[in-house]
Amino acid sequence: MGKLSIGSYVDDAKRAGAFLEPYMRRVESMPPGTCPIAVQQAMLQTCAAQTCGKCTPCREGIPKILADYELLLDFDADASVVEDIRKRAQLLCDTADCAIGYHAGELVLEGLKEFAAEFDSHVNRGVCADNSEQTVPCVTLCPAHVNVPAYISLVQEGDCAGAIKMIRKDNPFPTACALVCEHPCEARCRRTLVDAPINIRGIKKFAVDTIAADKVETPARAESTGKKVAVIGGGPSGMTCAYFSALMGHDVTVFEGRKKLGGMMRYGIPAYRFPRERLDEDIRAILGVGGIEVNYEHAVDAAEMKRIADEFDAVYVAIGAQGGKTLALDGADAAGVMSAVELLGKIGDGEYPDFTGKKVAVIGGGNVAMDCARTSIRAGAEEVTVAYRRRLEDMTALDAEIESAIAEGIEMMCLQAPVRIEKDAEGNACALICQPQYIGAVKRGRPAPVNAAKPEIRIDADIVLIAVGQAIESAPFEEAGMEADRTFFVADEYLAVKNFDNVYVGGDCQWGPKTVIMAIAAGKTAARNIDTMLGFDHQIDFGIEVPQARRNDRCAYGRVQVAERPARERKNDFDYVECPVSAEEAAQECGRCLRCDVFGIGALTGRGLEQW
Repeated sequence: MGKLSIGSYVDDAKRAGAFLEPYMRRVESMPPGTCPIAVQQAMLQTCAAQTCGKCTPCREGIPKILADYELLLDFDADASVVEDIRKRAQLLCDTADCAIGYHAGELVLEGLKEFAAEFDSHVNRGVCADNSEQTVPCVTLCPAHVNVPAYISLVQEGDCAGAIKMIRKDNPFPTACALVCEHPCEARCRRTLVDAPINIRGIKKFAVDTIAADKVETPARAESTGKKVAVIGGGPSGMTCAYFSALMGHDVTVFEGRKKLGGMMRYGIPAYRFPRERLDEDIRAILGVGGIEVNYEHAVDAAEMKRIADEFDAVYVAIGAQGGKTLALDGADAAGVMSAVELLGKIGDGEYPDFTGKKVAVIGGGNVAMDCARTSIRAGAEEVTVAYRRRLEDMTALDAEIESAIAEGIEMMCLQAPVRIEKDAEGNACALICQPQYIGAVKRGRPAPVNAAKPEIRIDADIVLIAVGQAIESAPFEEAGMEADRTFFVADEYLAVKNFDNVYVGGDCQWGPKTVIMAIAAGKTAARNIDTMLGFDHQIDFGIEVPQARRNDRCAYGRVQVAERPARERKNDFDYVECPVSAEEAAQECGRCLRCDVFGIGALTGRGLEQW
């Protein structure tokens, strides 16, 4: 028997890796609007390349399904072709020997169900479905559809004020989104094909750090329409609606229940992530438009809601999700137990906690849980522990937030489900008791935790912070006649509510706690629809043009990341944690933009730009 060598296997692995890297880059940068049938065909071709050919379902079934897909993509298929795909996929799923085969069958069956409208359009209309059209990825995936390539190019040309004006065309909170946006615009950046997505938020941060938003003039208001618009809630969604409505010439009155404007940007995001003075820059710019009156500490009950709906031509309800959810735990009434919303809300009014020498346990795995944990460290806590019932990789918090929390000394105790809170003789919290879990089957897109046959874990805790979600305080508005489903307001696709002909609703109070940029998008949409309802079609001139595109730089670069102050330093104060982006870093990131609006699909259709 001859000698064996692993060299050939290593070489084969290297060659496979060299091929797979650009393939995975292409998958990661899949443009929004791509025909899902074409995507499924490509994935099935990959399955075909992986099969060993041993079993008949794989060897013969996959090529026949691919032939049917070819007919569909040529718009030369009828309903019998789709049924043939279904039968063959089911057979593949049921009889293939290994995962390569039965997973391919599952993929096809899931696609037939998920993209039924697309299959129907290919068969009966001979075209792709209406939403299957490639667009500029960053513009499309930004909920407010900000013209990202335009403001990047303005920063590249040294015109940061122009960049802020361009952002404000769709989003009046450039500073907020520069500091705390979760940047969904980067998810399908085509620069991924070359190296990595552009740091779009970092470029925006450079712009607002170079010139404050309230130092950049806003467009002139249109001539007064004589119409009155009420906005209930002064958070990102409400103030966005107020901004655009005022620019259109309507007289706006904002009813804000708290002492200051900003909503959860002020009362839900700690100052070390978003300094209040930076939030005020955006708010001053919005109010500087004119035509916006603010009534502070003005709670709106059912009677007041009815009065406002009668007295104003249009009403936008954007009260957010400012109530804290709790857990039905024994001992949850102990002193020292509070919701995350309660803690962060007090900080928004300048009431900082003193946790000196205390042990803090935080329940939850989202961004709010990380905010509470990092706030507790800054408040002097001796120990901070995050108890989460799933795995670390299942946490919904941003990876950067989790990494920063760990760097600051916060312990993550995953696969621990809280079951009760222990009290001492005086009724104070003294420990959080958790039941260990193990990870089980995937449910609703995430592996579900299951009780493990292990003893309970005791986490010493003087303070227990519950960060498991936010609630909508909808009762007064339901009493006034607005419809709600599990406290979320019900609205049609235009954000209009039933039982009123002039009331709109949007943001967190309609779809639950999401992100700042999604709330902004809802406010922008509401303002446009209110303007239409009032009989107008205002077009606002923001006085800024898109610079001519430079030639693409196709050399691969490392992505510039926004750095934070050292953990040993930043965890001792509430000062802003991020470091400035330098001019050299901003220039490199701007230069990496491929200007898809000019060189890509945008040049053909303008989709993702003028349409918004």
